Amino acid sequence: MSNVQSQDREELRTDRFSRAFRNSFPFPRTLDPHLEEALRHVLDHPGSLIRPSMVMQMAATCGVASEPARDLAIALEYFHSASLIFDDLPCMDNALERRGAPCAHLVFGEAGAVLAALGLINRAYALTWSALAACPAERQPRAMAYVEQRLGVEGLLNGQSLDLHYHLLPHTAQTTESIARGKTVSLIRLTLVLPAMLGDASPREIQLLERLAAYWGLAYQVLDDLKDVLQDAKETGKTPARDVLLDRPNSAAVLGVPIALHRAGRLIRAGDRTLRHLLDARPALDFLESLRARLDGELIRLGDAALGGAPGGRL
Repeated sequence: MSNVQSQDREELRTDRFSRAFRNSFPFPRTLDPHLEEALRHVLDHPGSLIRPSMVMQMAATCGVASEPARDLAIALEYFHSASLIFDDLPCMDNALERRGAPCAHLVFGEAGAVLAALGLINRAYALTWSALAACPAERQPRAMAYVEQRLGVEGLLNGQSLDLHYHLLPHTAQTTESIARGKTVSLIRLTLVLPAMLGDASPREIQLLERLAAYWGLAYQVLDDLKDVLQDAKETGKTPARDVLLDRPNSAAVLGVPIALHRAGRLIRAGDRTLRHLLDARPALDFLESLRARLDGELIRLGDAALGGAPGGRL
């Protein structure tokens, strides 16, 4: 397939998920207009939608039917979007912009933003349970426990709490990585592991996917930290330079830009062996190579930005 055809397919897939992201949330006639407006503000500004695409492809490869796979894909994107609303609140990162639009709390107030985030979480759980109910009963308990583990106090919530109290912790690479494992890696694991867990993936494949999600999740966080240092709001679609200002974990600040770039590259390469084992076991997982290529592309672009002398980033 040519690069043009591949790009066209990706654009069609993104457009389809963008519509599903907006349309999978029901608005009852009795809904307060203020809450509806806040929810529509979030739903009208989706991110890159890479996650739902990966969930759908992983689910299809592992034999999950299309309707539960779609429900799960949108559910995980709703969870992610809700976490960003909370991240941006004045009591958290006090951000101004997200996904190229004003943060929800700036437009609808903190209460409106919190209610919108809770609405997304509630809908995400409903879609998740719908997806699980359509899968074999023996797979459901483990999947339910996995969702709680990754989103709850063992995963995302713990990572966020450590993030907020980073000023009390040693500002080391180990600390920043521990926080990233709670926040970023947890969401990547849900994307790659949960649909495989609901399908026919073997224990060995699940183990490899867990490992790959850890490598890629940590690499993604380092790249995101570098963006916070090297790029502006126009490039990232969100408020830049918040980590240093608020004393929040940032690999580029702890390690320096050159070492952080090297660290991201090492993590990506470390995942390559795991990816090869996965492809040997199930060649249809070759779509994962596109995500790996995205990470590598981001690394190259950020390396170029650092060489170009972006603020704080000259090598």
